[in-house]
Amino acid sequence: MKNPAIKIQKTELLSDNWYILNKVTFNFQKKDNSWITQKREVYDRGNGAAILLYNAEQKTVILTRQFRLPTYLNGNASGMSIEVCAGLLDQDQPEQCIIRETEEETGYRLSNVTKIMESYMSPGAVTEILYLFTGAYNASMKVSEGGGVAHEEENIEVLEMPFDQAYAMIATGEIKDAKTIMLLQYAKIHQLV
Repeated sequence: MKNPAIKIQKTELLSDNWYILNKVTFNFQKKDNSWITQKREVYDRGNGAAILLYNAEQKTVILTRQFRLPTYLNGNASGMSIEVCAGLLDQDQPEQCIIRETEEETGYRLSNVTKIMESYMSPGAVTEILYLFTGAYNASMKVSEGGGVAHEEENIEVLEMPFDQAYAMIATGEIKDAKTIMLLQYAKIHQLV
């Protein structure tokens, strides 16, 4: 059901180079019942999924390291980011997406995952909902080296490390990625490892 206090007046396409950037003009009814007109830029890059791979027996997790231009442009001197495995949904469901992305990026083939939550990662400007998962892994699930797929020009380093080390990297600032922080904190709270 749509909110009757919001009336979209106009949507203007600003860019469709990589994803979609629109300028949306809308009317918004305030609490005093008066109406105001606002304009906002909205970036639509589709929805995504992310997963924390963990091994409770070894007390380890699988993370990735890759170059992220926006972080480089905003103070990350190396541009490298340590993150959980993640990807955008194509035409598939979140569970199918994250199982596919896990194998492409990390080389581990999972048969099942556990969805733990959905989150708007930057609701002031980006439409994306991110579906967050956890998944247990072990050495027998390793089917390739991972690293991403060539046609997507991915260059992903796969990191296996003790959970406690990964969790400590939040405090040191070595991990600044929101989805990764959320999933590591979830694992800590729920004692997955």
